[in-house]
Amino acid sequence: MAKNFPEVWESRVREKLTSDNVAPWLDGIPELDAEEAFLGEGTATEQNLIHIPIETFSPDVLINNSTYPIEVQEYEDGTKSIALDKYQTKATSISDDAAMGASYKKIDTATRGHVKKINSTKYKKAAHAISPAENSNDTPVIVLKDNYTAEDVYNAIIDLKDKFDNAEIPEEDRRLVLATKHYNVMLKDKERFANLLVDHNTGKVNQLIGGFHVFTYVSNPYYATTGKKVPYGAVPDADAKVASFAFYTDNIGKKTGKTKQYFEPASGSTTTQANLINYRHYFIAMPIQNKYIGAII
Repeated sequence: MAKNFPEVWESRVREKLTSDNVAPWLDGIPELDAEEAFLGEGTATEQNLIHIPIETFSPDVLINNSTYPIEVQEYEDGTKSIALDKYQTKATSISDDAAMGASYKKIDTATRGHVKKINSTKYKKAAHAISPAENSNDTPVIVLKDNYTAEDVYNAIIDLKDKFDNAEIPEEDRRLVLATKHYNVMLKDKERFANLLVDHNTGKVNQLIGGFHVFTYVSNPYYATTGKKVPYGAVPDADAKVASFAFYTDNIGKKTGKTKQYFEPASGSTTTQANLINYRHYFIAMPIQNKYIGAII
C-alpha cells in the first residue's frame, strides 16, 4: 500500500467537498472571517467553534431559531462562540488491493457516497436555517392559496419583492430559491411563465425574476398550517406546505470548518485485509440577523 494513502485520500475528499454536489444559491457568499477553535478532539464532546465579534454577528440570529440548538457562549472580549454543525459518515471498507497506488478516479469512486451525503445534508440544513421561522415585519412569509396557479406563484414573488423593497434591501444582492413544486407549476404555463424561468439557450433557470436571482432546490423546508416552519428533522404532516425562500446575501454567514478522516489500516485485520475509512466534517450557514429573509408557502 502506498505510504501516503491516508493523506492523499483525505486531501482529495476536502477538495471534492468544495466542488461536488454543492448549493449554487450559496455561491459567492464569503466564508466568515472568524477565529476558529477545536475543542475536545477525539471525545464525544468534540466541537469546532468560531468566535465572532458581537457587532458583526448579531445575537438576533438566535431568535425563533428552529433548525437546531445553536451552542453559543458570550465572552468578555466582545465575541460570541458558535458551534459548527458536525456531519459524520459511516465507515466504508476498501480492500488493500484497491488502495494500492489509488488514482483520483479510484478515490472519487470510493468516497463519492461520503461527499454526496455530507453535502446534501449540510445544504438541506442551511436552507432550513435561512428560511424564516414565521411571518413578521422583518421576515415576510407570503401564503399561496390552495390549488395555486403559475400566476399565483408569480404574484407571490412580486409581493415578496415589494416586502424587500419596503425594507430597502439592495436589489442586486437578493436571491430566491424556488421549491421545485413552485418552479414546476410555473413551467407548465408555457405561454406566460415558462419563458421567464428558462434560458432556452442553456436550458437552465433564468437568473433574474422580479429583482431576485433565482435558483431551485429539491430540499426546501416545510411550513405547518399555523404558518410556522416545521423544525428540522421533523416529518411534516400531510397539510404542511413546502416553501420557496429568499434572502439578502450580505445577511448570510457561512463557515466551513475542519474535515477529519478516520482510517483503520488493513494491517489490523487478518480476515478482511481491508481498510476502513470515514469522515467528519464541520459546517454552518445561517442568517446573521433575523431579518432580510422571506418565504413563499
